[in-house]
Amino acid sequence: MSESGPVEKLIACCGLICTECPAYIATKANDEAKIAEIAANWAKEYNIEVATDKVWCDGCTEDGRKCGHCYECEIRACAMAAKKENCGMCDELETCTKIGHFMSLAPQVKSVLDKIAISRRK
Repeated sequence: MSESGPVEKLIACCGLICTECPAYIATKANDEAKIAEIAANWAKEYNIEVATDKVWCDGCTEDGRKCGHCYECEIRACAMAAKKENCGMCDELETCTKIGHFMSLAPQVKSVLDKIAISRRK
């Protein structure tokens, strides 16, 4: 909790919680060493080269820096085109193959998006 109160969760288009992401946290702290560490970890985890300039991220739904994947993310592109904050705001959440595939890879996002969809329908 910060001095101004609890930090509101920032939810990515796909349902990941940006405010819990190490890249987002390091970006907000302007922590270059942590960004380099994250780049090295992602490179090892995904067996790809990750430049540190591709790690800085202010959140995919916010103005500012975006991690490198944001620019190629089909889920983000779809949400932006549909003018939706995230997939939980979309009527096609249950049938969408893009987010469905991602939920199979990152099952934690399903509960986040389902909660948003349910609260939206109330």
